[in-house]
Amino acid sequence: MTADLRIGNASGFYGDRFDALREMLAGGELDVLTGDYLAELTMLILARDRLGDPSAGYARTFLRQLEECLGLAHERGVKIVANAGGLNPAGLAGAVRELAGRLGIPVRVAHVEGDDLTARHPGSLAAHAYLGGFGIAACLREGADVVVTGRVTDAALVTGPAAAHFGWAPADHDRLAGAVVAGHVLECGTQATGGNYAFFGERPPGDLLRPGFPLAELREDGSSVITKHPGTGGFVDVGTVTAQLLYETGGARYAGPDVTARLDTVRLTRDGPDRVRIDGVRGEAPPPTLKIGRSRLGGFRNEVVFVLTGLDVEAKADLVKEQMAGALAKSPPAETRWELVRTDRPDADTEETASALLRLVVRDPGQEAVGRAVSGAAIELALASYPGFHVLAPPGKGAPYGVFEDVYVPHGAVDHVAVLHDGRRIPVGPPHDTAVLADVPEPEPPEPLAPGPARRAPLGLIAGARSGDKGGNANVGVWARGDDAWRWLAHELTVERLRELIPEAADLPVTRHVLPRLRALNFVVEGILGEGVAAQARFDPQAKALGEWLRSRHLDIPEALL
Repeated sequence: MTADLRIGNASGFYGDRFDALREMLAGGELDVLTGDYLAELTMLILARDRLGDPSAGYARTFLRQLEECLGLAHERGVKIVANAGGLNPAGLAGAVRELAGRLGIPVRVAHVEGDDLTARHPGSLAAHAYLGGFGIAACLREGADVVVTGRVTDAALVTGPAAAHFGWAPADHDRLAGAVVAGHVLECGTQATGGNYAFFGERPPGDLLRPGFPLAELREDGSSVITKHPGTGGFVDVGTVTAQLLYETGGARYAGPDVTARLDTVRLTRDGPDRVRIDGVRGEAPPPTLKIGRSRLGGFRNEVVFVLTGLDVEAKADLVKEQMAGALAKSPPAETRWELVRTDRPDADTEETASALLRLVVRDPGQEAVGRAVSGAAIELALASYPGFHVLAPPGKGAPYGVFEDVYVPHGAVDHVAVLHDGRRIPVGPPHDTAVLADVPEPEPPEPLAPGPARRAPLGLIAGARSGDKGGNANVGVWARGDDAWRWLAHELTVERLRELIPEAADLPVTRHVLPRLRALNFVVEGILGEGVAAQARFDPQAKALGEWLRSRHLDIPEALL
């Protein structure tokens, strides 16, 4: 029987805790250490870096981390797998080799390429396919100690090492699906160990000041245990794992290039302190197409935030909006948005808490319409508008913003290649079996909770939530922590009720997915984020707090649950 594989994570995004790589290497036993550095916005940032320097395009933080930790990883026999290559994995692999040579550490460095399809998408700053884990697996099977990739799926950082270690083939759908689920739990780092957790207030003081990073103990059958190194902060329980499983997912079928994992088959059980077992996961053939993430320039954006203090806030807002209307009419931006944020309170004991914020956001394909025409008009009001006029920061000349889009191509349209330390190139073929993605029929709801007295209270008293973004769409996962709460939640939180509680979604397509084994509902709200995070169409452009807003809304909740 093949030994279990211990895979840790040391990065959930580009900019995560710098010391995490060392903490994970020194804190306990590991076989593989992964790092996820890429997100939709990160690809745009790296693309802009590459415009100024063709040799750029990768996460330089990773290289600095390795300078401190590569020797430790080599001493402990830990393989390192990271997607820090971004838009230039070959460049990063070369930089790691140069670093290893300078430090005198004999490591073999490989990389995965083929995801970059920018040349086939004119007008794009970056267009990259989400590759699976078998390129990573090929590198590891050929003896690589460090593997860097460009755009792979987050879960591929786990499926690749698992496939290499256990000898899995592309047809091992159930095993691969189990690794995908484990990888999805690990990918965002400390979100699996108490970070950003809905019920954080229930933990002892100081418990979440510095959560440790998670690791998975994978078994040959695809099952796993999620845990963390002993003595590190935070905690792992069924709730933290459930929250992360719902993050940025949709329906019961969670599709990827290696396999489609059935989230409705996931079984979570406590396996001891800070240990949660994941098993029962079923897998299906992946879809016949690969997702391409395409970033392009969307236009130009400018923002002015007027501070309205004290009395007559609404009247002050009306005055400045009317004054700005004349200037905006001379060369109207394609989009103009005003939002009054009432952060003020009556009889406040500080000026800041006596003030409200009025945001003006303008967008246009050209810079001129959102530049001096807007910022100059705002500043010219400094002595001619409402009493107490000032703005949070001097308005600028208008900055470019990006747009993220999804497109799809057949697997065969991508040249997925593992490039080994000795220069050999191993092609990674497409999966032999594919299946067109289809929704799973909604399962039968649980028995409704017996009628009884109810009390108006926030949803968050009985349900957790976690939300995030996928392009212009937001997902909101909501889960109950007990069977009775689930029986109520499944019947109460319909699409119609969600639209009532989140009025921004009232006129948008909303899909509800039911996951009974997780006692969870997952909602996808289409278009609420406009053209995606880089376009900053919304106050919370990545919908990170959308779930917390939902939890703060009041409903009639059965008293038996409170």
